[in-house]
Amino acid sequence: MKQGKKVQVWLPLLFAVIMIGGMVVGYKLRDNTQVASNVFRFDTKRSPLQEVLDLVMLKYVDKVEVDTLGNAAIQDMLTKLDPHSNFIPAQHLGALTEDLQGNFQGIGIEFQLFRDTVNVVNVVPGGPSEKAGLQVGDKFLKVGDTTVTGGISSDRIKELLRGPGGSKVSTTILRNGQPISVTITRGTIPLPSLDAAYLLEPGTGYMRISKFSETTYEEFMAGLEKLQGEGMKSLILDLRGNGGGILGEAVDMADEFLDGDKLIVYTEGNNMKRQEYRARRNGLFEQGKLVLLMDEQSASASEVLAGALQDWDRATIVGRRSFGKGLVQEQYQLSDGSALRLTVARYYTPSGRSIQKPYDKGIEDYQDDLHKRFENGEMNNADSIHAANGKAYKTSKGRTVYGGGGIVPDEFVSADTTLLSSSVTALYRNNTIGNFTYLYYVRNRASVDGFKSPVTYKDAIRFSENDWQNLKKMAEQDSVKVGDFTSADRSFLSERMKALIARYRWRSEGYFQVLNAGDEVVKKAVEEVKKGKEEGGKK
Repeated sequence: MKQGKKVQVWLPLLFAVIMIGGMVVGYKLRDNTQVASNVFRFDTKRSPLQEVLDLVMLKYVDKVEVDTLGNAAIQDMLTKLDPHSNFIPAQHLGALTEDLQGNFQGIGIEFQLFRDTVNVVNVVPGGPSEKAGLQVGDKFLKVGDTTVTGGISSDRIKELLRGPGGSKVSTTILRNGQPISVTITRGTIPLPSLDAAYLLEPGTGYMRISKFSETTYEEFMAGLEKLQGEGMKSLILDLRGNGGGILGEAVDMADEFLDGDKLIVYTEGNNMKRQEYRARRNGLFEQGKLVLLMDEQSASASEVLAGALQDWDRATIVGRRSFGKGLVQEQYQLSDGSALRLTVARYYTPSGRSIQKPYDKGIEDYQDDLHKRFENGEMNNADSIHAANGKAYKTSKGRTVYGGGGIVPDEFVSADTTLLSSSVTALYRNNTIGNFTYLYYVRNRASVDGFKSPVTYKDAIRFSENDWQNLKKMAEQDSVKVGDFTSADRSFLSERMKALIARYRWRSEGYFQVLNAGDEVVKKAVEEVKKGKEEGGKK
């Protein structure tokens, strides 16, 4: 399968993640910004847009959903401004707010629809479902009086299971072939942004942050203190795939790495005066080797953190050029319950560079940027990075860095160039891999749970030929035609299936411990840490 086609399969999902995470960077600018909750009311003079909508409602030949038409008109208008100003209808606002808040009200499980049945694939530790006795592998038959087998949608399941904290929901589950009645008292369920915090090897810690929500700094500090207690002297901070979030959380994290009153970032716009964010306190990790991992999906608040640490020569950036979002949005509540997230400023790194990539050629060209990076060879060759065409700036130690489109890494690591067969891509697209690994864990739970750590499990587990044949049969049931798996296919799938199975046993930290063992970017980061130790020993 050609690399370009491989990218096209995943590009819409990747860009959606960047858009959702990135466009909320200005949602909460700490205590310095008070406009996020403002409700604006205008005078009664009607605009031409309102007059047109009124005429359509009164005169148009067919019935029209005027709200839908108006929302579309607003969104189309905003795309003429920039790619990140966005109108959010009232019915969609809650889900986005939950992600920023870092929690929601529910029962504390992850589920997966498999053969029209709702399967429990994760139970939040200490949450309502664990307290009620739910286990991975349980299957929901009923929620309240509603039967949930036979084609119910994921959205409908969420609607039935979620509710105010303290309220109860009665369920009927199937376990080991027997129906069981379970009543669950709903509660506040965290949406963690810290995916993993563990020692890669003695003295070297690894942390992965997936987003910047209201709880990110608190989670980060807990992870940092834990690792320092285990003897961490060097840190690898993984921001790959992190689409951003709340700017203040990234600023607070940067403060833990920078001493004095160093400038972290400043924002400025035509209608917004320059506003600076500086280090304010003694940080927990102002000394010690620091490596940041970035890729083309790292955006917004991730780039704020990386840009500050790069400009002050505090960290080595490893990976690939980041997304390139340097626009700040503020959220305005509208009278009908909807909201407007409007770009009000640009952010600038301490050296003065804006890393917002160009968007003057329209939204489609902007969205196609990641695909173009694959086509022009940038994902495989550092010399093909075109962001370096921007204006040159100097770091605190005189190194040259560039503005004009993302954070360019100090140490480049190419994307995985493994040419996978089209059937492997289809296995992911149809979630066959997720279904297979879930059933594998349920059938082999006693064996997997017997391992003490993800590392010992990873080294011991082997997929038999019968397992590969079962995977092919499941693929055929999902209408995916699979021929013989190539050696490259088996190697790729084996590593990822091991990681997914580990997630059922050790949750997200186990997933990354298994996956990182073969990750070239992580390996390069470890080399940088060791290089720093050697250089430090020579001084």
